[in-house]
Amino acid sequence: MKIEGIVLAAGFSSRAGTFKMGLDFNGRTVIERCVGVMKRYCSKVYVVGGYRIEIIEEILKDYRDVEVVFNEDFKDGMFSSVKVGIEKLKGDKFFLTPGDYPAVKGETYESLLTADKDIVVPTFQGRKGHPILINTEVAREILNDDQYSNLKEFTVSKGFSIVEVLDRGILQDIDTINDYKELLKLYKAYENK
Repeated sequence: MKIEGIVLAAGFSSRAGTFKMGLDFNGRTVIERCVGVMKRYCSKVYVVGGYRIEIIEEILKDYRDVEVVFNEDFKDGMFSSVKVGIEKLKGDKFFLTPGDYPAVKGETYESLLTADKDIVVPTFQGRKGHPILINTEVAREILNDDQYSNLKEFTVSKGFSIVEVLDRGILQDIDTINDYKELLKLYKAYENK
């Protein structure tokens, strides 16, 4: 089975007040942390960029099997980037996550791969997070059907399975600089265990 990945990194980072994909996260950038863990479980990772894409291209230029893709409609929001990513897929299933989830553990990816369902969502203490694992053929319906305005609508309408994981990182994205500082503290704490 061929597994690929989509990382959504086209947003403006407006609430953070700085371009968060390029922030240092314990020696590597936020986007590198996100892509680096996902890449271990994927034959190819597509990073969908928009705003400040040149920074992402520079950061990821030496990463094998990682392709940075431009979403010319990135101002239309995250769902437009989901569609751009899906158009690129060639595999059977794919992981999908926003690029500002740098603290997800590898074990989470492994746990999701054990579930043989079309859409699999990780949960931590009952709360849903990222990355999600989706069957590529099922996801292609997003491209051919205008009834969905976001990914949540799609996953709810199709139904999904949940996998409980021991990974608080699935819930913790970076919206503000405060989020970044708190997440970095948490990451350093569990890295040093």
